[in-house]
Amino acid sequence: MAPTIHCVRHAQGFHNLSTANHALPDPLLTPLGEAQCRFLAQTFPSPAAIDAVVASPMKRTLYTALLSFPTALATRNIKVVALPELQETSDMPCDTGSTPAELATEFADKPVDLRLVPEGWNDKRAAKWAPNNKAVEARARDARLWLLARPEREIVLVAHGGFLHYLTEDWAGSDRLCGTGWSNTEFRSYTFAAPSNNNDPASDAHLVETPSSRQRRRGDPTAPDREEQAQLKRAAVREWGAQGYVGVPSAAPGERDVKVKG
Repeated sequence: MAPTIHCVRHAQGFHNLSTANHALPDPLLTPLGEAQCRFLAQTFPSPAAIDAVVASPMKRTLYTALLSFPTALATRNIKVVALPELQETSDMPCDTGSTPAELATEFADKPVDLRLVPEGWNDKRAAKWAPNNKAVEARARDARLWLLARPEREIVLVAHGGFLHYLTEDWAGSDRLCGTGWSNTEFRSYTFAAPSNNNDPASDAHLVETPSSRQRRRGDPTAPDREEQAQLKRAAVREWGAQGYVGVPSAAPGERDVKVKG
């Protein structure tokens, strides 16, 4: 049975306070961000049922996971697994992670598992981590396949506003000024869609928001279909370009490097 994935956008970081703060490298949470985590810890349904917590290796996402899900971490005796595929989409300083050595120092006394974070994971010049649509889509699919293969049944995943659109393939609200339809510490729950190829269950690895999750946040359990999502994505990429989050064209014809703030 495929797991349920509870996706969470990180709490407010200092880079969320102003565009000038986008120059901050791997920023921490603000005091309000820490308070948002404490509120999520009190209001997240059935935290004791969570049997895995996964996060982008950015400091703000790791601290969001630690502060928001202490019950799961303590009662299950688990660690936050840092998964580099979940890092944000742009190469701005605020969206560029710290070295594994710095992360090891920062989280030395905390339940964080950094074994999946390699040297160079924070080099946005590397093809895998490049800030363009093709590369981000590829690592979003890699992340979904990794999640699909997990043995746990209830997984919390903490990531970023821009990347969560790629991961979930849900583009509603992505044309907002902040570049994402996700609010800080907003959470949504997903299951995996039935595969179109029964001989290869991992052939698609698409996430589908649960009706109860959509009902809770939108008052409507009906999700846009794939064509509607494709239209929303095209509109989002155009809007991100208009906001100045588009960089040098990538090697792929017709694609541009998208820099989404989250």
